[in-house]
Amino acid sequence: MSWIQISAEEVTPQAWRNGGGQTRELLAWPHPADWALRISVADIERDGPFSAFEGVQRWFGVLQGDGVRLADWELRAGDEPISFDGGLAPPCALIGGATRDFNLMHRRGRGRVKVQAANSLPADWIPKGRWVGLFTVNGGRLLHGGRAMSLGAMSLAWCEDPAPQACSFEGQGAAWWMTWSEE
Repeated sequence: MSWIQISAEEVTPQAWRNGGGQTRELLAWPHPADWALRISVADIERDGPFSAFEGVQRWFGVLQGDGVRLADWELRAGDEPISFDGGLAPPCALIGGATRDFNLMHRRGRGRVKVQAANSLPADWIPKGRWVGLFTVNGGRLLHGGRAMSLGAMSLAWCEDPAPQACSFEGQGAAWWMTWSEE
């Protein structure tokens, strides 16, 4: 398995058109101009609606800060990410100031995505699918096939066409495994 690793701190933030924050895009896969998956870390700096992404399913989780009210949800750091229709453009209100957030977008009809808390999977978990990724808030070690890779805070590690071998994560704080498979 050949893994690629990127940290949010290595990515230049891009300001949102509405002025409400900025995004650090970690991955647009398989191609930036025609992605099936897009993973980013965003900084929300003020209240306002999310951008609408028709035909996209989103997963959103608060990584740092006091949290947000997003439509009918109240999310805080440490909560599991929620999933919702990206075309809805729900209103977002900051609970106590700016937040840093995880965002995964998947174009519907282009495969299937599964997101799971890293601590919910057994140590001998074997990912299935054409793409596998791990995002960690605080960093740790990704263990795969008898090898280990250190990951820093706010990092994404991912692999295309993974070999069928056990993967696990050792670390503190929130971390999520993501898999993409063809339908």
